Amino acid sequence: MTIHRLKILTVGVALATLPTLLPAQQAPDGAAWVSDELTTYVRSGPTDGYRIIGTLTAGEPVTVLETSGDYSRVEDADGDVVWVLTRELQEDPSAQEQLPLLEARVEALTEELSGINATWEKRTASMTETLELREQRIAELESRNAALARETDQSRATIRELQARLDTQEEDLLMRYFMYGGGVAGAGLLVGLIVPHLPRRRRKRDRWF
Repeated sequence: MTIHRLKILTVGVALATLPTLLPAQQAPDGAAWVSDELTTYVRSGPTDGYRIIGTLTAGEPVTVLETSGDYSRVEDADGDVVWVLTRELQEDPSAQEQLPLLEARVEALTEELSGINATWEKRTASMTETLELREQRIAELESRNAALARETDQSRATIRELQARLDTQEEDLLMRYFMYGGGVAGAGLLVGLIVPHLPRRRRKRDRWF
């Protein structure tokens, strides 16, 4: 939020709270202000028959000295005493009188909102940093998981290859055992067939002379 936007917001807040601030001000006895809505003509006496002798500026502070009929005799800031219609006076301070208070209120609200904005930006920055760290951690874990998955696939492929080689070696070994056993059996059979047909040697008689 920029300072310009803060000022606009605080002016709006101050204007909204202005009616609640003003009633708390109590005007001194006899104090009044010319209505903010007009420039008031003043007369030399308390009726419309008296001539107009000047004007009072809207919002100008005056002191009410007395009231007669529809008119009040007032003294302005220059010390001039004139008569003015009572309905053209107001008890509340004019906007001109309230302006310094309003500006002070706006400044205070601006500072308060600036502090809130700074605090919020700090919290947002902290949350953003935390989120970035979490995203970085998630990315690291995903990368490690992908690497482990690749290693697992490679290990499985190696195991399958070794299993295939082991199966082949077992088949070769069984074939060798079979051939060796068959050879031994064949040799035994051949010997069994040949031996009975071999000529026998005669035994010599023993002579004593």
